[in-house]
Amino acid sequence: MAQERIRISSDWGEVTAELADNEAARALARLLPLTIDMSDHLRQEKTGHLPSPLPDQERQRELSSGMLGLWDSDHFVIYYRGGRVPLPGLAVLGRLTGDVSIFDRPGRVSLRIERIE
Repeated sequence: MAQERIRISSDWGEVTAELADNEAARALARLLPLTIDMSDHLRQEKTGHLPSPLPDQERQRELSSGMLGLWDSDHFVIYYRGGRVPLPGLAVLGRLTGDVSIFDRPGRVSLRIERIE
């Protein structure tokens, strides 16, 4: 089965991403399309809340630029810088295939997330 692809767009630009092959990513795909208001956190990520929780997945503490993840059951994150996060870590939802630098700016942004058919 091919990886599910999504488009993430905002006033700042547009990127695509491939979702991970796990239950949380499949649950995210079932919520689409959706709009999420995101804010900047620690100058490494954009964070926002999903309309409903996703199933938990295996977590990791190391992250890289372009990762899509789940911090809490409804806490969606896009990392535009790599690093390490504290326990319990991040459940990986996918990876951006576009230019992640569009998120590397302070402030809030509204994102539209939808499937690519």
